[in-house]
Amino acid sequence: MLSKVTVLALAAAAPLASALGLATVANRCDTDVYVWSVGSAVEGPIQIAKDGTYGESFVKDEVTGGKALKVTLEADGLYTGAAQTVFAYSLDGDNVWYDLSDVFGDAFVGKKVVVSSAKETCPSIIWPTGVPPAGSQVKVCTASEDVTLTLCA
Repeated sequence: MLSKVTVLALAAAAPLASALGLATVANRCDTDVYVWSVGSAVEGPIQIAKDGTYGESFVKDEVTGGKALKVTLEADGLYTGAAQTVFAYSLDGDNVWYDLSDVFGDAFVGKKVVVSSAKETCPSIIWPTGVPPAGSQVKVCTASEDVTLTLCA
């Protein structure tokens, strides 16, 4: 049988054991960008000015399996077929899988785009010219670490 002190200690430790990182978009471009958080529901657009950020805790979307932060240069870009840079992630237990792709064109052509974490062992995705290179861009990191998409890095 657990004592009251043990139960309180376990309850206090639970948030630490399950703390999740953030999926963040950092805008270093000279123009505003617009972000939609897309899973089984669509949230946004969130307008991010130069040097601004948007972040959300990693979550597991039970319907779609993951989430996508879709970035455009137009306020209504998600619905008008504008070029989108898509930072997608999927929470898988203690890990988060993430990737980067473009659809409907390359919104940040000529600008460096980077997905990275402060944790050095988490692999980065780097597009030196804002255009996706050939091959897979899927990476994995510890879910307790933030992973950031930096535009115009």
